[in-house]
Amino acid sequence: MTAQREWLEKDYYRVLGIDEKASASEVTKSYRKLARKLHPDANPGDPTAEERFKEVSAAYDVLGDEGRRTEYDELRRLGPMGGGFGPGAGGPGGMPFDMGNLGDLFGGLFGQSDHVGSRRGPDLETSLTLSFMDAIRGVTASVSLLRNAVCSTCSGNGARPGTSPRTCDTCGGRGTQLDDQGFFSFSRPCAHCGGRGRRIDEPCGTCAGSGTERRPRTVKARIPPGVEDGGRIRVKGRGGSGRGGPNGDLFVIVVVDPHRVFGRRGRDLTLVLPVSFPEAVLGAEVEVPTLESGSVTLRLPAGTPSGRTFRVRDHGVATRRGRGDLLVTVEVEVPIEPTDGEQAAIEELARAAEGSPRDRLTEWLRGETP
Repeated sequence: MTAQREWLEKDYYRVLGIDEKASASEVTKSYRKLARKLHPDANPGDPTAEERFKEVSAAYDVLGDEGRRTEYDELRRLGPMGGGFGPGAGGPGGMPFDMGNLGDLFGGLFGQSDHVGSRRGPDLETSLTLSFMDAIRGVTASVSLLRNAVCSTCSGNGARPGTSPRTCDTCGGRGTQLDDQGFFSFSRPCAHCGGRGRRIDEPCGTCAGSGTERRPRTVKARIPPGVEDGGRIRVKGRGGSGRGGPNGDLFVIVVVDPHRVFGRRGRDLTLVLPVSFPEAVLGAEVEVPTLESGSVTLRLPAGTPSGRTFRVRDHGVATRRGRGDLLVTVEVEVPIEPTDGEQAAIEELARAAEGSPRDRLTEWLRGETP
């Protein structure tokens, strides 16, 4: 199945769970959410999740690229599923179609080409696990994968050395057969030669006539600074080998290991900062560690409650879209085994305290009781 025919049959918007008018950022957001949920590392041994992950990745490969998305939308608008072609069908608004243009369009979609048998190589996908710091700073990493490469025995023609392929008798070397659909005649790959336009009587013993063999390969991928968990990096031309056409692309899915201290929300870093009870009650200036530039001083106002979050500007993740902030959430520590001095001070505080913080609950309940 050609990629364009698949576009006509698959609703990539539904695969990503978004509207057709979704913005580019909404497309990316939905993809990243689904990729994290369905990634094989998060669902070991689950073939259903793996298949859904592949569908989501294929959908984002099209909708995440502005040019491909435009082509996809136009194709679905004009194609059989998008436009309902039939005898006498016209263009948008009842205008007649330009049959010359349609011939070019559908010839390109379903295999009619001056370059018989030429095919773009398949896209490949692999995952790469990075440390938290490598994801923040960016890195050039090596990924190992098995990919189809031109057969070293037959140089890609699929025939046993000393023999040659011959022209297919069924399609005359065109690689296609016409499929009459009434108003239109579509071309489909020849059933006897698989669209290659030639037959192989004595297949190569190494590749069994396919012209390709599986070889291990190491590819260097440049991971940009600030990549997020589930990020998808495209390495152009490093996918499967083409057959008379260009190579496919390699897509690297990034898996980021968690940090022991810092978390992340987009471009912002997060940190839980433990403070003592006196610091929270009386206020204090406390040192806050940052990921890359030592520490900064944070002024806590008197009466800071546990759970309050402070924003430290420009100490987040640097990306091409800018640098985020550091979000510091205060957590008041309660002594589990207080010393004798702490015990005595706490008891004195308890005696000096006026009322109970739960008194407000009673007052609120009384005010609501009829």
